[in-house]
Amino acid sequence: MSKYVKNLISDNIRERLTNVNDALLVNMIGLNANTNHKLRAELRSKNISVLVVKNSLAARAMAGTPLARMFDGVEGSAAVCWGCEDIVSLAKEVTRILQSDQYKAFQARGGVMDGEQLRAEQVAEVAKWPSRTEQLSLLMGQVLSPGANLVSQLTSAGGALASQIAERAKEPEGAEAPPAPAA
Repeated sequence: MSKYVKNLISDNIRERLTNVNDALLVNMIGLNANTNHKLRAELRSKNISVLVVKNSLAARAMAGTPLARMFDGVEGSAAVCWGCEDIVSLAKEVTRILQSDQYKAFQARGGVMDGEQLRAEQVAEVAKWPSRTEQLSLLMGQVLSPGANLVSQLTSAGGALASQIAERAKEPEGAEAPPAPAA
């Protein structure tokens, strides 16, 4: 392959992966064409993009970007997966596919998260973390919890007082009040 063609391919890879900060590297070798097509359609439906690259060209294209460390020590061809809501959601989806009997040849090879290289074993660990949506819901629960406790405490005392006033209002005007309970 001439240097001109390599530069064109590197430019194309760099352009496609612009603004991508987190990605996973997977192996799709061994999947037949129908299975490969089905896997790509399944990933596409979950907003995950896949690009099969030659590692040397991809490493050349990603030099100076957050994805540069992904190709350290990787040989042969690989597929770069990116997309989803966040890297945790992407790792969860890749891990789910790894456990499927339908895609036995599919393998995780590592990736990059926040500029740090991930090993294949770390992808499964990242998949166990809460996703961005789950983290936001936990945070909102923690933020709203003290307010909800305060409101329930204020309304419980106010509710008791309101029920006593309502009971008192039901009594005829001239009737005596019942004796107060002894303390």
